[in-house]
Amino acid sequence: MIKSMQLLERCRMLIQKRAQRKPQLGIVLGSGLGYVAGLVERAVEINYHELPGFPVSTVEGHQGRFVIGELGGKTVAVMQGRFHFYEGYTMEQVVMGVRLLSRLGAGRFFITNASGGIRPGLRPGDLMLIRDHINLMGYNPLIGPNSSRLGLRFPDMTQAYSAKLRQLAREVADECSVELQEGVYAAVTGPSYETPAEVSMLRVLGADAVGMSTVPEVIAARHMGVEVLGLSLVTNLATGLSDKKLDHHEVQAVARRAENSLQNFVPTLVSRMEF
Repeated sequence: MIKSMQLLERCRMLIQKRAQRKPQLGIVLGSGLGYVAGLVERAVEINYHELPGFPVSTVEGHQGRFVIGELGGKTVAVMQGRFHFYEGYTMEQVVMGVRLLSRLGAGRFFITNASGGIRPGLRPGDLMLIRDHINLMGYNPLIGPNSSRLGLRFPDMTQAYSAKLRQLAREVADECSVELQEGVYAAVTGPSYETPAEVSMLRVLGADAVGMSTVPEVIAARHMGVEVLGLSLVTNLATGLSDKKLDHHEVQAVARRAENSLQNFVPTLVSRMEF
């Protein structure tokens, strides 16, 4: 943990020197959603490989850089690409990005992902506010020595996803004529997609959608006392709920088709956030 804190500090100093601004909001973009970073104005881009000891994105559709600038009249730091447990990274590395966003000054996070829809009625292209999550990754990013500089040893997860921010998102969605679903997101390790039997199990457990990310970052965020808004783009029906075989390229294609819905919604949502 001491080594990680030292790396975070080195990365923080490098980014602050390059960006010359303090972000109010941290945004994490999931698979196929990297185009949202293109909405940021007066942007400074910093590739992950320029940061000492920082992981790099290896998954197609994750560009692997910070984009820092203005969005909706607020200063934001966007992670255009995240890290996954299935890439071979440790959980500490998986959450290094959100920890760095917090150290840069971001007091709120907007975390997105692509997911498979489980609940009947969810369709590819639907946007789902995450109300709660189920951690089925078999690990927690807070395992190991705790740093009081980051947060409490036993953080409360009663409201992992901010009810106030979800209400704001619903109001903005109505104004922008964007339909929002809401539900529970289950996180599994991947990288293989779930079997039909596993999807049946997830439905019994109360999951509305399933994916391979987000939950570790949210746990780390709440550990640091950062308020979180989670948004899941349903890019496919989970295994066994459709005749189609699951394919990452299809995930990216559906994500790109959601661009029209997000172009106005995201900047308006950010503009309405209070800091």
